[in-house]
Amino acid sequence: AMLRASAKNYKWTATVVNPNKYDEVIAILKENECTIPIEKRAELAGEVYAATAYYDSLIANYFENYNKQESKQINLSLKKEYDLRYGENPHQKATLYGNFSKIFHKIHGKELSFNNIIDINASAQLISEFTEPACTIVKHTNPCGVGIGENLSAAYNKAFATDTVSPFGGIISFNRVVDLETAQTVHSIFTEVIIAPEFTDEALELLTKKKDRRLIVCDFKNIAKYNQTDARSVVGGLLTQSANLKLVDESTLKVVTNRNPTPYEYRALMFAWRVCKHVKSNAIVYTKDDATLGIGAGQMSRVDSSRIAVEKAKMMGLDLTGSVVASDAFFPFADGLLQAVEAGATAIIQPGGSVRDEEVIKAANENNIAMIFTGMRHFRH
Repeated sequence: AMLRASAKNYKWTATVVNPNKYDEVIAILKENECTIPIEKRAELAGEVYAATAYYDSLIANYFENYNKQESKQINLSLKKEYDLRYGENPHQKATLYGNFSKIFHKIHGKELSFNNIIDINASAQLISEFTEPACTIVKHTNPCGVGIGENLSAAYNKAFATDTVSPFGGIISFNRVVDLETAQTVHSIFTEVIIAPEFTDEALELLTKKKDRRLIVCDFKNIAKYNQTDARSVVGGLLTQSANLKLVDESTLKVVTNRNPTPYEYRALMFAWRVCKHVKSNAIVYTKDDATLGIGAGQMSRVDSSRIAVEKAKMMGLDLTGSVVASDAFFPFADGLLQAVEAGATAIIQPGGSVRDEEVIKAANENNIAMIFTGMRHFRH
């Protein structure tokens, strides 16, 4: 819709592309003898050029995709959704652009913060890795617990057992409809956000009793549609890459040790690998086949990440005997593997690719460890 507001004798004109401004412009014309002050004309002109630029960018992107051309420039077509109270910290300004609200619909609670949105994005991508009834608990974009079970309550209890301290103020995600039983299970803990594809009326009646808790309905079926490109701002520009949507490549997945993983170990290894993909590097994840046991994230040394994962498991009273380990990148030395052996792990999954792979494989064989090389790395910065 467009309105052309004309001044007397067509001396000045202004094009209005925002229907919400129609009444305002009409009032200005009436109050100013059919003239529009230059400040208002400049404001309206800016909105016109923004609208045409948006339209042109959609056309340019369509033809580039149609002809599969290599892009020589980025044509961003993101409309403003809303301003946030502040950014990552109170002294920073923040605004949300794009289609976030098409995927994540807040049905209860106070407005989302910048940090809420970042964590919601991380949590939803992690829970999307699972088809079984699953629960993920995320804090500062890292999972502090992941569990799968016969129902959501069982999955939550397994996820929560990994770390009973960090979930406070965290983000809980479910990949099934949250019913009253699940709501009763999580209601007592303070959480910033609960995400699910749907909530029953009974669950909502209970969960909405806490006014500050945000409840988000997520359109999980369409996450992949809006998650094709990963973009990061850098000083002076924008860094883009295709989204990390793959988990493994069957052509490069292979057992490299004398002993093959048992069926149980293989299930546990693939569970651990799904979680590890979403942990900040350096990432080390100890798991069973249905729950995380210890997570080490974001350390400069892989050995330090492993040490933290083991220590956190011990703090929670979790036994790592018979556990498996996932590492998002290769072990550069055998010490990381030996640390896992000492903790009680029996199987390891890692990308491989180190110049010392043979040394690491030898150490695994000497300790009767089954090890899988994925040939695919999952760094997350």
